[in-house]
Amino acid sequence: MKNTVEELNAIVNLFSAKIGGIADQEFSAKPLPHKWSKKEVLGHLIDSGQNNLRRFICGQYENKPQITYQQDFWVTANGYQSMDKDDVIRLWVLTNQRIAKVLSNMPVENYNRTCNTGKEKENLHSLQWLAEDYVKHMKHHLNQIIAGSFDIVYN
Repeated sequence: MKNTVEELNAIVNLFSAKIGGIADQEFSAKPLPHKWSKKEVLGHLIDSGQNNLRRFICGQYENKPQITYQQDFWVTANGYQSMDKDDVIRLWVLTNQRIAKVLSNMPVENYNRTCNTGKEKENLHSLQWLAEDYVKHMKHHLNQIIAGSFDIVYN
């Protein structure tokens, strides 16, 4: 878990500045009306972070909690497209700092506790796996904001 936390912190520290350097017009531009802007992609990462933060906490004391996430609804409900760019970046940073703290505080014996991420069927993953996948997922979406940032294939 230590390596995951260190990698998460390094990514957030580096990319908060890189994302901040993107012009507002480019950051808010939607490639197609039904596709997310870079700002909304970062908003999606905030939503993903908030859902995973709940998994990382509840998964330590609940027996197989079911915490699902409907990404399009969350992005729309949060209205990231109309938010100030700096506020979206700040919220992304703060969310990930909180996740890093929770993961750092997690006792080793809780790493293999599981959480159900499935909407209709049981889809159990260990908290360790979820933490590692969270960073991979972040890299995948950061590539959508700043192309070529990571050499990763994410399914």
